Amino acid sequence: MLRAAIDLADVEGVQTLTMRRLAKELDAEAMSLYHHVANKDDLLNGVVDLIANEINDAVEAIDVLSAGAAWKQAARERILTARTVFLRHPWAPPLFESRAAVSPAVVRYHDRLVGLMRDGGFSYDLAHHALHALGSRALGFSQELFDPGDGSAPAEIPEGMAEQLPYLVGMLREVAHDDPDSTLGWCDDQFEFEFGLDLILDGLDRLRSSR
Repeated sequence: MLRAAIDLADVEGVQTLTMRRLAKELDAEAMSLYHHVANKDDLLNGVVDLIANEINDAVEAIDVLSAGAAWKQAARERILTARTVFLRHPWAPPLFESRAAVSPAVVRYHDRLVGLMRDGGFSYDLAHHALHALGSRALGFSQELFDPGDGSAPAEIPEGMAEQLPYLVGMLREVAHDDPDSTLGWCDDQFEFEFGLDLILDGLDRLRSSR
């Protein structure tokens, strides 16, 4: 049932995921689903658990060294592998952020990430700071600063805006472009994600080396 819910959200979006719609997809009565989950919130918690377990299966298949300086590349590969799962389910990040209770599978993911840092020589204190610095990026997604919503390139800059917001307008004129492989449509968001990730990992590695 949970896999069917994910497949449905992949096609139609998580907003359409209701008990009635899922029952129709399963060719079942809506009331019969309540034998498996208490309510829609319970269903969504199960969906998060299943995707988080999908992430754990993917990252635990990675076989790379993580001792000493190798931790950084190992962490990078782990995080980008987790990101590939979210790219298959682009509706999932807001769902993960909306859950009141943290999924045990998400906790296990972060436990292994801290273990990787410990292999690299991190103190628990520095690993704690690292998790705060990474935030959701540790799991493979981040909130975009600018999101046009429909994935289209930005419209023409309205008259007068250049005078009000000269630096943002100047930046957008220089960097905006159409990218059919981008989720935003006008930024290479995979590049931007990796750019931010590398900045954080490089900074953490300098701290690790200085202690």
